[in-house]
Amino acid sequence: MRRTKEDSEKTRQTILDSAEQLFFAKGVSNTSLEEIARSAGVTRGAVYWHFQNKAHLFNDLLNQVRLPPEQLAQRLSGCDDHDPIQSLFELSVEVIESLARDPQRRRILTILLQRCEFTDELRDAEERHNHFVRQFIELCERLFARENCRNRLVPGVTPRIASRAVHAMLVGLLSDWLRDPELFDAERDTRVLFDAQFRGLVRDWRTPA
Repeated sequence: MRRTKEDSEKTRQTILDSAEQLFFAKGVSNTSLEEIARSAGVTRGAVYWHFQNKAHLFNDLLNQVRLPPEQLAQRLSGCDDHDPIQSLFELSVEVIESLARDPQRRRILTILLQRCEFTDELRDAEERHNHFVRQFIELCERLFARENCRNRLVPGVTPRIASRAVHAMLVGLLSDWLRDPELFDAERDTRVLFDAQFRGLVRDWRTPA
């Protein structure tokens, strides 16, 4: 019986779902493609049909929760009638708050930050992730370097420092909350935490409604 495109995509998603559960439970390095195939109820060949290797599978799993570069750039560009720094603020808050509302996002980010050792096998996936991080920082730096944004930074804070401060805050909150959700309420406290940071970076910062 000929497989349809829908059947193929369903199989691919089943493999991703099984990998997600196993990576979360055992860690990426301790999970084999054979185990993933067995959990998904498919052959190992079916796994290789959809994914070149574990790094390819792992990266596709991450793509389910992170913004594509084009969408990220669009979100950080700011609309003509909107404050681009506020766009960055809202995006940063949204990333953390979504953890409390999206169990899958929470699991996958936990895998990335706490269940993954970047061995030689995962070197390509590590490079892709590092590229994504660098791209986010570069986009933030370009945002803060705009004439209508650079002049708003507090004295002594450069676009380079501001971009890295926002990234450090974002990753720090992500790691801390995933490790211990009792540290702060992701839905109630995130906006206040980022508001305090942006107030320290932007001299004319006004708390968004």
